[in-house]
Amino acid sequence: MQHIKTKIEDHILSIFLDRGKSNAIDTQLLKELIETLESNQANDAVRGAILIGKENFFSAGLDLITLIDYDEDQIREFWNLFLEATSLLASFPKPIVAAISGHSPAGGCVFALCCDYRIMAEGNFVIGLNEIPVGLIVPESIFQLYAFWIGKRHAYQNLLEGKLLSPLEAKSQGLVDEVVPADILFNTASKKIKQIAQFNQKTWQTSKLNFRKEIILKLRENREETIQAILEQWWLPSTRSILKSIIENLTSKK
Repeated sequence: MQHIKTKIEDHILSIFLDRGKSNAIDTQLLKELIETLESNQANDAVRGAILIGKENFFSAGLDLITLIDYDEDQIREFWNLFLEATSLLASFPKPIVAAISGHSPAGGCVFALCCDYRIMAEGNFVIGLNEIPVGLIVPESIFQLYAFWIGKRHAYQNLLEGKLLSPLEAKSQGLVDEVVPADILFNTASKKIKQIAQFNQKTWQTSKLNFRKEIILKLRENREETIQAILEQWWLPSTRSILKSIIENLTSKK
């Protein structure tokens, strides 16, 4: 695989996001994440998983520099894969911890929201959903996923403001569960998985899927309608203008 690295140790599957400096999300990364999740759902050697990024970046979200040049078929495929990856992460039957190693806006935050537990590295990092100021529609299913953790009031306000939170702000709202020094992030995540893995697996997994039933259904229903609404907004001249301004800013920093 190009952008996903994995290892299994002590029955823990570690999923390392490994695409460029910032782990920006493109079609290939999504395909590899989907393949990884599907192949390990019923793997008896795996009792839990850790999703982790790189130093300073869990995932910077969508790779707008790449996506802006996608044609209609390519961008439709991308969004279908993104929603599928989100659904698979949220419905992964085994415990999965997000080890948020740095910045995690937009799509990176969505990945983290799908996990059972979120541990974030200390530092000058941000996490949250800032799609609306960028000109992108947030599907109702993503709002429900966000609200599942922080409540509808905070989710509503944060989304409409495109608010990005520091690690401590995220912890105060319930978006992350722990904030720890970066050098113990992975070990802390491993300890959490091992703690959960002590429970009866069938009982824990059945309970997880029961508690998440509504969220999982939301993420799976009306996918074509959701994608169509996203694409209509994606191709608007006003949205393209905002995206190109963001890309110009990103490329100038490089």
